[in-house]
Formats: sequence, structure tokens, C-alpha cells
Amino acid sequence: MRKTDDIIESLVGELKPVPRHALQRRFVLGILPALAVSLVLMLTIAGLRPDLSQALSLPLFWIKSAYNALLAIAAFLAVYHLARPEGSQGRFFAAAAAIFAAMAAAAAIQLLLSPAETYPALILGSSALHCPFLIFAFALPVLAGNAWVLRGAAPTNLRLTGFIAGLAAGAAGAWVYSWFCTENGMPFVLIWYSLGVLLTGALGSLLGPRLLRW
Repeated sequence: MRKTDDIIESLVGELKPVPRHALQRRFVLGILPALAVSLVLMLTIAGLRPDLSQALSLPLFWIKSAYNALLAIAAFLAVYHLARPEGSQGRFFAAAAAIFAAMAAAAAIQLLLSPAETYPALILGSSALHCPFLIFAFALPVLAGNAWVLRGAAPTNLRLTGFIAGLAAGAAGAWVYSWFCTENGMPFVLIWYSLGVLLTGALGSLLGPRLLRW
């Protein structure tokens, strides 16, 4: 019995308690620099939209920005909880569905108020073929930051955590992309922005079991 106690003591004797707010600090250190890299990447490759000063006065611009920002915030909060062994996604999927539904309502209202001949521009715009892939590219630094954060944490549902971490990165990348994108169609944003976010989520789901194992 004494030997057992000695072994336990030797295993735990040098352990130190984790500092308070260590996980929060790790998120700040991992996500903010990654988001900055994404912004620099966007400015280098694409630049800000040329009519930004006028766009800032348009409600459509802020609806597009809010859609991506709210999705990112909801996903990052879920990732924060999933980073703990006992963590769960909570109400993330309900929140994401509500945000998507609000965007779908905005898209439907815009279509109802617009002439039928403008539908192709509102749905496809001029950049549907490359929009999701640019969002995916701008999301990769944030996905890498999420992976770094989670490798220092203790998630247990690795595929789900990877998926939501990918969605968070995708929504952050979409928010970055929105400062370059000149599309003002809410149906365009609903379809093609969401596709870019889902592509990043799919990559996170694939990589989660490999990158987040501990």
C-alpha cells in the first residue's frame, strides 16, 4: 500500500494548477493574430472594395457583415465550450439555424421587392464561381489558429469540435471577405457565403480527429 501511495505521489507531486483564464488567453493568442493574418491576406490579394465609403451607408452591407459576424461569434463560443473534456456545443446549432433563417428572410424580402429581371444578379452576382473559394482561403489562417488553441486544450468530441471550429473560421473568413466583395444581393450571400463557410467546416471535420487528438 505504501508503494502505491509513493507512486501516486511521484506522479502528482510536480503537477501545477492551471492558471485562471488560461483557456481564454489561449483563444486570444490563437485567434486574434490569425484573424489579422486573414485581413492582411485579403488586403494583399484583393484589397478593400473600391466603393467602401458608399457601401458603409448601405443597410445591405451591414446585414451581410452581421450575418457572418454572428455566425462566427456563435461558433467560437461553442468551440470554447467544446475545448473542455466535459464540454458540449450547447445551443450552437439552434443559434446558427436562427441566424441562417434571419438571413433567408432578408433574402426573400429582397427578392419580393425586386423586379424579376434582377434575380440573376441578386442570386449569382458576378463572383459566384470564386466567392466560396476566396472565403475558404481567407478562413485557413483562422482554422490554423483554432487548431493551435484546441491542441493545447482537451476536447473529446474531435470531429464535432473540428467541424464547428471550421465553421467559426469560415464565418470569420467570410466576414473578412465581405470588406472586399461588392455583391449586394442577400440571396447571393445566403447561398455562396454559406457554401464557403460549410467548405471550411467540412475541412475542420476531416482534420479534427487527426489534429486535435491528445
